[in-house]
Amino acid sequence: MKPSLPQGTRDFSAAVVRKRQYIFNTIKHVFELYGFEPLETPAMENIETLLGKYGEEGDKLIFKILNNGLDNPSKEEKIKAGFEQVLSGKTSKDITERALRYDLTIPFARYVAMNHGQLTFPFKRYQIQPVWRADRPQRGRYREFYQCDCDVVGSKSLMNEVELAQIYSTVFKQLGVQIEIRINNRKILAALAEICGGADKLTDITIAIDKLDKIGLDKVKEELLQRGLNENQVSSIEKYLNINGNNEEKIDQIKNVFNDNETGKKGIEEIEYVLNHASGIIVDFTLARGLNYYTGIIFEIKAKDVQMGSIGGGGRYDDLTGLFGVQDIAGVGISFGVDRIYDVMDELDLFPKEIHISTQVLFFNLGEKESEAAYKTIQQLRDANISCELYHETAKMDKQFKYADKKNIPFVIIIGSSEIEKNICTIKNLTTGNQQAIPLTSADVLVDLINNSK
Repeated sequence: MKPSLPQGTRDFSAAVVRKRQYIFNTIKHVFELYGFEPLETPAMENIETLLGKYGEEGDKLIFKILNNGLDNPSKEEKIKAGFEQVLSGKTSKDITERALRYDLTIPFARYVAMNHGQLTFPFKRYQIQPVWRADRPQRGRYREFYQCDCDVVGSKSLMNEVELAQIYSTVFKQLGVQIEIRINNRKILAALAEICGGADKLTDITIAIDKLDKIGLDKVKEELLQRGLNENQVSSIEKYLNINGNNEEKIDQIKNVFNDNETGKKGIEEIEYVLNHASGIIVDFTLARGLNYYTGIIFEIKAKDVQMGSIGGGGRYDDLTGLFGVQDIAGVGISFGVDRIYDVMDELDLFPKEIHISTQVLFFNLGEKESEAAYKTIQQLRDANISCELYHETAKMDKQFKYADKKNIPFVIIIGSSEIEKNICTIKNLTTGNQQAIPLTSADVLVDLINNSK
């Protein structure tokens, strides 16, 4: 049988892993610069932890894990009935009690709910782990992918939103990616639902609006009608979606829409606060983010100069832990889509060339006696934190040069019989072509030479 991968998953070569680690390390550094601490949660959660938290569209994309013991004859009737429930779109504990995590926010909320008595608030955490979604694979969309989240819980201050916007700006500046930081407010969307017939319309409206970029305005209007909204309500939503101009012009237009709606006015005030304290932000009233738990400011990040979906997003969720019986712990958080960020940086050739280098020095293998002499110097360089390797067998020099070239190794050191006699080694910089002889007793000179070339 020919080996293959599950659809929507990938292997990562050394070159790709190094690029990904460059992104991870950049994000992690900025998170810690802003006072966030690391957290990890299990790959799987109890299924009731996840279901009902992401809206009807999200629930369909949760990977469920089959229970152990489904081959137990004594449970045959229960299992059969459970499968019938699952096939009808429902969940059965007889079949599945656990699921792979869909994102990092709900597991984080579960963690806070379980440990709130021991945490110091405001609690600032970051988390870098894989998540799984049963989505249709396409460019920039995978079934297994990493998220990098940071969240603040236990604070209602809008300065948190300002700092999260600054984190986005700082990370992408360091990565060299030109971005747009777009914001909206779920209170404004809630106000739109109110003027369209009531709060119960919010989920229908946000799910449809969230597809605007993918399916266009006409299809969004069709979906709204299918979800039970009438022509007048759809017309109100269309006028809302057609608000345009710069930030100031958009704010003026939206104030006219919600001049008699307190929920809408509160949402506008929050947007104005963020705009007054952070730069480079675009107000986008078409931004919806289809997740049900958001209650205030919402973010979406898009890369300029490349066709790609959002590469980051998040928002405020003032009672997310209430889903787990712990009330009144406000929170706000953002997420980085590392896989899409990688694709953007790869397409735009933004990765530093030096991250491809693993081994810094290759020692040629020119015989048993020569290798023994080389190995002593190798250990001295490794003690100085310089990565080295000895070619695995005695071979022609041309073959060893080709190996160094293929692995992007910048230096080779040659210790042959003549070098042993003279108690020297020959070091060659493969980037410049320069080479020189160094006494074997002067490892510190070698270290300085290699370090100063970086």
